[in-house]
Amino acid sequence: QVQLVESGGGLVQPGGSLRLSCAAFGFTFSSVGMSWYRQAPGKEREMVAGINSAGGRTNYADSVKGRFTISRDNAKNTVYLQMNSLKPEDTAVYYCNADPRIRTAVSAFDSWGQGTQVTVSS
Repeated sequence: QVQLVESGGGLVQPGGSLRLSCAAFGFTFSSVGMSWYRQAPGKEREMVAGINSAGGRTNYADSVKGRFTISRDNAKNTVYLQMNSLKPEDTAVYYCNADPRIRTAVSAFDSWGQGTQVTVSS
């Protein structure tokens, strides 16, 4: 059973930084491309960053490019999101999951973890 446990969120001032972690269980982590998603109040969930299974290729939403960095440690079954130069519009609940292509193909990734709240405010 797939289990994803996000952590590292919190309250930060504009311009600040946070590092999110996501521990993954119940599947062969090193074989799966992973992504970070976020959902702000009243908005659809959106993907903000993705990384391939080996960690050599990444992609980002335009809104976070140059500020966020996704990485992974396959030995620890963990994916990270380093967030710098945070803005109030980054406020959202952040989730990790398989990348969108895998999520639509594999029902095991239909569920989501509890997410971690990121609030950017002065």
